[in-house]
This record gives sequence, C-alpha cells and structure tokens, in this order.
Amino acid sequence: MADSSADSADSADSSDSRDTSGEPRWPAALAVMAAAVLPFALPTELNLVAPWVLAATVALTVAAAYVARRSGHQLVNEWLSYAAVTILTLGLVFGLTTIVVTLPHHTEPAKELLRSASVLWVSNFLVFATWYWRLDGGGPNARDTRKAHLEGAFLFPQMSVMASGGNGKSLAEATGWRPGFVDYLALSLYTCTAFSPTDVPVLSRWAKLMMMIQSVLSLGIVVLLAARAVNIF
Repeated sequence: MADSSADSADSADSSDSRDTSGEPRWPAALAVMAAAVLPFALPTELNLVAPWVLAATVALTVAAAYVARRSGHQLVNEWLSYAAVTILTLGLVFGLTTIVVTLPHHTEPAKELLRSASVLWVSNFLVFATWYWRLDGGGPNARDTRKAHLEGAFLFPQMSVMASGGNGKSLAEATGWRPGFVDYLALSLYTCTAFSPTDVPVLSRWAKLMMMIQSVLSLGIVVLLAARAVNIF
C-alpha cells in the first residue's frame, strides 16, 4: 500500500513536471539568428554596422542567454534576450529609415530596391514575432511556471473557446495549453500582411502600440515600393 502511494506520488510529481515543463526555445533562437544574417543581403548603406559584426554579436548574446537559462539565472537570460532583439530592432529601424530617405534620389536600382525591401519586410516580421513572444504574459520563463495560459496581452482562441465537457473551462485551462513561438510568429505575419490582428484580439496597450508600429513599418515598405513602381519617386 505504501509502495502504491509512493508510486502515485511519483506519478503526480512526474505529471506536474510535464505540465510546467519549459517550451522549446530553439524556434525563437532560429528566428533571431535568421534576422541576424538577413543584413548580409542588404547594401552596405542600409546596415547600421557590418553584417558580420551584427551576426556575431547576436550569436554570442543568444549563446550567453542559453547558458544563463541552463544555469538557472533567469533574469540574466531575460536581459540578454532583450539585448539581442533590441540590437536587431535598431538595425531594422536604421535600414527602413535609410531606404526612405534615399528612395527619392533613385540611388538604388529597381531590382536592388525590391530585394532590400523584401529583406527588411522579413526582418520586420521576425523581429516583432520575437518581441511578442518575449513580452507576452511575462515572457516564456514566466509562462513556463503556469499550467495553462489564461491571461496575457493577446487573446488567443484557446483562451476564449470553451472546452467540450470542460465544466465551463476554456480550452486552454482544460488542456493546459500555452502559446509557443509559432503562435507569435503567426500573429506577427498577420500584422505584416493584414496590417491588423485577425483571430487574436489585442488586450494590452503596449501590445497595441507595438502592433501599430509594426503595421506602419510594413505598410510603409509596400507603399514605397508601389510609389517607386509608378515612378512617383
């Protein structure tokens, strides 16, 4: 009987461990590194620093963040992650600002302009996805401590749809659902293409502000390309 109780306790502990296990970080790290190598496809004048400097700095920061998390230094992990995304954001803003300023002078051939705009659009998509993932609900470290994602800056469908036979519980609460990086990646893509949220309403002011900025950046790229195409600039 005692052995049975011990086995039950071990089983419960194992179940709790699974429920609160951390989400994989590699999708976010892959997105960050992809955004870090994209500047290699940009003209020199659109890069804030040399592409290899940016890529090396981001890679070292991501590696240090991984080590900090594995060693239990969650706060250090978070600040290093913020640093990596901030560096990428500065590079993105610099590139977009420069392309807007130089566009009327026709200094860049049409093909090069199209490639540069495409690179900056993809960077916009990846960088903001990482910001949403890093900030929502206190970030991944905070979300890992909860059995389910019940509140945050975004209202995912799983948080509002009632589970079948769940006694009034949402699908997230009934199944222990928590958003992963792909969910924020999709949200960022919707914002870049539709210039607004689609199936994920925005609840917090900081998230609304960030989505406004992302939409303006994405719309600006599209408008500039259209204007160049009809020779307005």
